[in-house]
Amino acid sequence: MRIDIQGQTLELVQGDITEQQVDAIVNAANSRLAGGGGVDGAIHRRGGPAIMEETRRRYPDGCPTGSAVISGAGNLPAKYVIHAVGPVWSGGHRGEDELLASAYRRSLELAVEHGCRSVALPALSTGAYRFPLDRAARIALRTTIEFLKQHRAPSLVRFVLFDEAAYGAFSAALEELTSPQT
Repeated sequence: MRIDIQGQTLELVQGDITEQQVDAIVNAANSRLAGGGGVDGAIHRRGGPAIMEETRRRYPDGCPTGSAVISGAGNLPAKYVIHAVGPVWSGGHRGEDELLASAYRRSLELAVEHGCRSVALPALSTGAYRFPLDRAARIALRTTIEFLKQHRAPSLVRFVLFDEAAYGAFSAALEELTSPQT
């Protein structure tokens, strides 16, 4: 699924984020930037130890929830990895929505600051951090659409969704957010 937002492309694909031919991929990192499972584990396995070495050296204090930092991409086809730290779901009463939106916004800002014309993003916080998928999809897409309208960059934002459930949730949210209001 793909849509045009003021000359920029927003698309949804089901697949493996580590295989994306884009300038930057976004990693679902933890606040210690310590590597982990899911998207984070896949990126570090495929990208090799250079990514972890760089994040340890450049960001010894890690990265706060709701923010992101950038590193080289090691052996990945991308040029950069943007390590975004989404919130752990705690019932929705601890600012999780804004923290998730902030992690996406900061990821996109870093991509633009580093001259990236294309970026691939995962469904942050929806795995081990248990953020409800439908809610996360609406927040991710609303934040991205607002960013593209405001900044008119990057040229391509691709959400790479690991399975059918994530793809379905993001597709439904994108249709809801872009359908003409009646």
